[in-house]
Amino acid sequence: MSRTRILIAAVACVFATSAQAAGDAAAGKQKVFQCMGCHGIQGWKTAFPEVYHVPKLGGQHAAYLVAALKQYKSGDRDHTTMRSIAATLSEQDMQDIAAYYAQGAGTSPAAGK
Repeated sequence: MSRTRILIAAVACVFATSAQAAGDAAAGKQKVFQCMGCHGIQGWKTAFPEVYHVPKLGGQHAAYLVAALKQYKSGDRDHTTMRSIAATLSEQDMQDIAAYYAQGAGTSPAAGK
């Protein structure tokens, strides 16, 4: 096999793997029910573990959201509620939820319906 064919095959594999790893926003919409309780309410504040504004997720970069969920799941980020939710998520769930929010969904209480 020539070097050119090997290079083309390698590039094709990279693109195929990237496509499989990407999240599905439509599937993510079905998985954000736990998120919407806090992140779906504009201006929401929570009192646990301290009083703070809950961050808006809509419009965030998907890679950032996946990384954050993985950090909650592993315990590298410390928030009891987020850690317990992330513990139930698979890699694909994280990718799908991140894709849903990355497209700007969930930016207001009526969004995502």
